[in-house]
Amino acid sequence: MKRFLLCLMFGLVAPVSVLAQGSRADTPKLQVEVKRETQDSLTLYIVDASGVVQAPLPTVWRTLTGYDRMEEFVPDLISCRVLSRNGNEVIIEQFGNARLLFVSKSIHLIVRATEQPMSSIDISLISGDMKHYESRWELIPMPETGGTRIIYSGKMAPNFYVPGLLGTNIIRGDIERMMNAVLARIDKPAAAGNRQAIN
Repeated sequence: MKRFLLCLMFGLVAPVSVLAQGSRADTPKLQVEVKRETQDSLTLYIVDASGVVQAPLPTVWRTLTGYDRMEEFVPDLISCRVLSRNGNEVIIEQFGNARLLFVSKSIHLIVRATEQPMSSIDISLISGDMKHYESRWELIPMPETGGTRIIYSGKMAPNFYVPGLLGTNIIRGDIERMMNAVLARIDKPAAAGNRQAIN
């Protein structure tokens, strides 16, 4: 989950706005911004990210709510399973790895996902290896292209040590990897369909 990128050890900083391969320079496919704030003596990382996929809204929704298949494509996620579902509330258990320089730490979370079908997913921490964790996925259809804009926001406070000077860059790098993996997975069916249409 929180991977320390080797380049960060040498002072290289990941850009706030990341362009996906093949994108035009003036239309970034993925944008990620991370800020570090202190609230009530708790150090929080505030995340805002957005990306655009070619896939229509139903495809995006199926991917983001297919919790039992998340480990197939989300980096450092070992397992993700639904413990219970009650209407639009889903209780999910996740196991993952945090890579801290030369140390690997296991992460266990139980979270509540509150779904607003075809619109948003709000995730809150029930228990686990975070002092604070909340996030939101918001989906915005783009009728002009048939695609979907995906907005991810969150507040997180790991309960393990993250170096203050590098923490923002570490979290940003982790969110970039996660978002890139999610966008690639969502657009995979669309890309396959395009290839079939050409053939």
